[in-house]
Amino acid sequence: MKKFIVFFVVACLIFTITGCSSGTNSQNVPQTNTAQEGNNNASKELVVYCPHPLELINPIVSRFESETGINVNVVAAGTGELLKRVESEASNPLGDVLWGGSILTVQPYQKYFEKYLSANEPNMQDQFKNVEGTMTRFSNIPSVIMVNTNLIGDIPMKGFEDLLNPALKGKIAFADPSASSSSFEMLVNMLYAMGNGDPEKGWDYVGKLIKNLDGKLLSGSSAVYKGVADGEYTVGLTFEEAAANYKRNGAPIDIVYMKEGVMFNPDCVMIIKGAKNLENAKKFVDFVTGSEAQKMLAKDLNRRPVIKDIPLENGLIETSQIEKTVRADRNWVLENKQAILTQFKDMFTSN
Repeated sequence: MKKFIVFFVVACLIFTITGCSSGTNSQNVPQTNTAQEGNNNASKELVVYCPHPLELINPIVSRFESETGINVNVVAAGTGELLKRVESEASNPLGDVLWGGSILTVQPYQKYFEKYLSANEPNMQDQFKNVEGTMTRFSNIPSVIMVNTNLIGDIPMKGFEDLLNPALKGKIAFADPSASSSSFEMLVNMLYAMGNGDPEKGWDYVGKLIKNLDGKLLSGSSAVYKGVADGEYTVGLTFEEAAANYKRNGAPIDIVYMKEGVMFNPDCVMIIKGAKNLENAKKFVDFVTGSEAQKMLAKDLNRRPVIKDIPLENGLIETSQIEKTVRADRNWVLENKQAILTQFKDMFTSN
């Protein structure tokens, strides 16, 4: 399997190495063989931009490669970095697929993606249909509270209100929502849940939570779940997969679905407009939304599938068993995203 995992924080170093040894260009993305494009031989290359953890990327990509004979080169980085890259490369795309990123995060960039309806679109659950034409849903991810059972003691933990317990002051892991898409989604979740459907009314709760953070705001989503698992924090505001992975592997972790309301955030897989390996990109979208890959999500990767009739596994509870769910007005969130981030920052820095 030929696969490049490229992290932007070391992009310059990687370029120095690969630029001398293999001719990879300054963007660290293998180039499609233009001579191959000009003859009748179909391309066997695919460049995938992906923010998913390697534990999710590797098994699915390996299976895709073995079944199709297509060589996948993965550029791994955060969703924000990858979206900036897609935007900057619009006149000459170096990637073919963006695999990952919540719908709230990627929707503003729709103009950079091709319209494509997967062959599996008829099997999608109704709420995950690609109604926009550009954003094929891949998995469904709820926000949760991750609890270290060795540290929580007799402190009750059923939802957002319990996070205001003085005993948890300084012991709550939460990432900067301007740096972490999962933290931004959690912030939106609490605004809607604690505002009883009106996000503007949720800010009173956010202000109280900020006081209990005690000046601690983490740099990224991984610092949240790692901090809780390592015992640095008692609880963390994160996404289900991260907590479920630790729990499945025997860590002292519980998952709390907030009684005031849980928001689900589907993530997407999209074909980059002008993709040089368009047909392979379509095959990839079809594969990751197909029955085989979706069953892998549920069985091995602690994710919720988006196609019909695949049961959850590994202790993940059915949506019907969650006490309350909330839905955000996506258009309102997108229109007010910067205002939400600015208000949170102002409240945090003035605390």
